[in-house]
Amino acid sequence: MPYTGNKPSAVPLTSADIADSIITSAKIVDGTIVNADINASAAIASTKLSGSFGKVLQVVSTTKTDYLAISATTTFTDITGLSVSITPSSVSNKILILGNVACGGNGGGRLAFRLVKDSTAISIGDTAGSRPRATVGTTSGLSANDQINASFNFLDSPATTSSTTYKVQYIAEVVGAINGSQGNLDANSVGNSRTVSTITVMEIAIWF
Repeated sequence: MPYTGNKPSAVPLTSADIADSIITSAKIVDGTIVNADINASAAIASTKLSGSFGKVLQVVSTTKTDYLAISATTTFTDITGLSVSITPSSVSNKILILGNVACGGNGGGRLAFRLVKDSTAISIGDTAGSRPRATVGTTSGLSANDQINASFNFLDSPATTSSTTYKVQYIAEVVGAINGSQGNLDANSVGNSRTVSTITVMEIAIWF
């Protein structure tokens, strides 16, 4: 019986037997393309991917280990040594800030802390009379030998590729301390342990 068209090859087909631009996605069995089939330099655009996800691009952290005695104040004051700087790689990326302040007070007073980006307070409560607007505060009044951790986190949108500094400030009803208790400073006991405070920032690339 005569052939219609090209006579099939006696050997397996090669790329030379197939005309360019005739294979469509409909001819590819679903689920047969695996990760190994995609070249590492394919540079697939994020717009071609469904859903949203993020990737951590860089992490910068500062740990304050020294003891700091603080005075009663109604003016927010920098906590020396508790700041961190990061330079975002894109204006669309986010910065996740994680912070923990180990602190002590005295006389039943409370402490409060706020997060500051460069010179602007961020992640603070709404205006309510003349109340201080803070990020986090201690839950109860602290006695001379009490210690507590004040932790916070915040996802910031700095919209810049310039170096950005995040720091923590405090206000205090009474005298207090960072990284230890306020009272009986020379007592070598568990109740007068020295502790640490930290601030960590992560640049997150968010793709949609």
